[in-house]
Amino acid sequence: MKILVFSDIHGDLPALARLMEIEADLYFAAGDLVNWSRGLDKVAPVMAPKKDRVYVLPGNHESPDVIWAFCQRYGFRDFHGNAIEAAGVHIAGLGCSSPTPFDTPGEYTEEQFEAKLEPFRGKNPLVMICHCPPKNTELDRAGPGRHYGSEAIGRFLSAEQPAYFFCGHVHEAWGAEVKLGPTHAVNVGKRGYLLDLSQVR
Repeated sequence: MKILVFSDIHGDLPALARLMEIEADLYFAAGDLVNWSRGLDKVAPVMAPKKDRVYVLPGNHESPDVIWAFCQRYGFRDFHGNAIEAAGVHIAGLGCSSPTPFDTPGEYTEEQFEAKLEPFRGKNPLVMICHCPPKNTELDRAGPGRHYGSEAIGRFLSAEQPAYFFCGHVHEAWGAEVKLGPTHAVNVGKRGYLLDLSQVR
């Protein structure tokens, strides 16, 4: 079974269409399909042919309530704060980002991230998908000394050591792929990442 994880489409319909052409069993949109929640009705038709296999997280540009309503309206799966099991692997998702200077709709404090990650502890093997990267890693590096990730997500990864971790949010780090302890971690961006779950141990 293969899953495709992507993030930060920001209304780029041709990029989204290319992702939907990739053959996968499940598709995970890890936040920021659009800017400031505007244009969701335009991205929906691109994903509609595979709607029963599309799981959606809010980024910082969408609130959890907006994504829940979007999924209800178009038949997608709201994956924020949820988990599924596929091919013997737990896949969990949490959207939103750390606070930004722009006061975007989907932002959490570190305390909120800590609480919302709690239900995913103890799941093994685990593939964790968040919009926000862990702080002070190559996944959240926006420039020299500029890191915009979450410390709570970093602590979760250090403690739980999922097999894979996927995120987006920091555009400058798109494509960054690192090992965080035993965890294979990727900032997927809008190019996406295709994972065969048979590789997950």
